[in-house]
Amino acid sequence: MQRGAGSPGAPPRSGEPLEAPLPVLDGRRSRWTEHRRARREELVGAAVEAVRRTGPAFAVDDVARSAGVSKTVIYRYFTDKDELVDAVLARISNAILLPRLLGEIDRDHPDDRAALRAVITAFVALIEDEPELYRFAYAHSGRSGRADLVAATEHEIAAALCGVMSARLADAGRPTDAAMTWAYGVVGMVQLAAHWWSGARSVTAPELVEQLTLLAHGGLGTLVPPRRG
Repeated sequence: MQRGAGSPGAPPRSGEPLEAPLPVLDGRRSRWTEHRRARREELVGAAVEAVRRTGPAFAVDDVARSAGVSKTVIYRYFTDKDELVDAVLARISNAILLPRLLGEIDRDHPDDRAALRAVITAFVALIEDEPELYRFAYAHSGRSGRADLVAATEHEIAAALCGVMSARLADAGRPTDAAMTWAYGVVGMVQLAAHWWSGARSVTAPELVEQLTLLAHGGLGTLVPPRRG
């Protein structure tokens, strides 16, 4: 049986325009996807505020109160508390912690000592400014099979420092193999010492910064060539 010109699947006649393909997603589905994403972000923000008030032991009920919704609503957007914790850790890292530290690494400073002091100051200031978020991040470090903000942040900062040191070593015609080891050594030293200090408070924050700067610069100053100019 011969298909008519208007039959589905019939090839268009010469000169007839081709029909545009149907969109994969209609407008309603796109709007719903965006609404769900925005709502989830709002709930993560409420969870961050709940952590600021209650500390590492926050409950989903705390998030519900902070957001002004029932706990049932929370579980429409997160499968369980672990997924919510992951989202909070990601928010702390991407919106609070990394911008401060990476911003100082990228900023132009008078010399290497000033640059180290600025990065260390930013980390210590974070402990001072956001004590509950800091405690929350460390309370959830090392979770098996889950997001680890502490480890991820250490890697990001170490990689940034490694890039700076590698460029300096290569510019001086020296091997760059040790740059990542030195970077992790500095990051680990500052992180562990500051974490101990957050509980001991044996010296003031400026004194801690100066002590760590002396130690970090004393080591790196003998290993990494000074920048030219």
